[in-house]
Amino acid sequence: MTDASTQRDEEILEHVYTEREAGRDGAPGILALAAGDHAPGAGDADLRDLARRGLLRLDGERVLLTEEGERRARDVVRRHRLTERLFKDLLALGDGAMESQACELEHILSPEATDSVCTLLGHPPTCPHGKPIPQGPCCGAFRKTVRPLVTGLATFDLGATGRIVFIAPKFHDRMDRLAALGVIPGSTLRLHQRSPSYVIEVGETTIALDPEIAGEIFVKHVEALT
Repeated sequence: MTDASTQRDEEILEHVYTEREAGRDGAPGILALAAGDHAPGAGDADLRDLARRGLLRLDGERVLLTEEGERRARDVVRRHRLTERLFKDLLALGDGAMESQACELEHILSPEATDSVCTLLGHPPTCPHGKPIPQGPCCGAFRKTVRPLVTGLATFDLGATGRIVFIAPKFHDRMDRLAALGVIPGSTLRLHQRSPSYVIEVGETTIALDPEIAGEIFVKHVEALT
């Protein structure tokens, strides 16, 4: 269990990381900590303390993560976004419950448990909000010690039936085009071929997909409907 002081550090580092993602790495944006969900009440003194401990670097009005601060921030962001996926996609929790549970588990999961969750989910590239999930050692190695419950179509068995858990398109308009074809989270599909294009069956419709688009569709194996 993470102690209160370490948890506060992680919340501030996570906030600096996510503010930078949004293009707001200047001190005025970072110091709006009290107005957000991360580390309420934090401010100048906290940033100076983290800078003294080598986790942040204050450069004029910019707040920068050091190498160690980056590592710790990246780890907590990874844990948060993976647990969001876990609660949203596999446990079907609503957004409020998903977020509150993810905020708790991000400070508890060990590195081993985090990699197991990631593998179980099929190494998802994004969280439910579309933000990138930092990769871990398991993502490159794709260890098979835990069989993924969720996998991309590229590694899904031919002839198998799966339920679409999530879609992570590089371009938003792809989601609209897929939705028009009935390819949406919750839909059941059967994979017929992978080359030269992916061919899937959704309901009574057979659809050919470009490999890049197919790679953005993640499914969970289900028993074939009879």
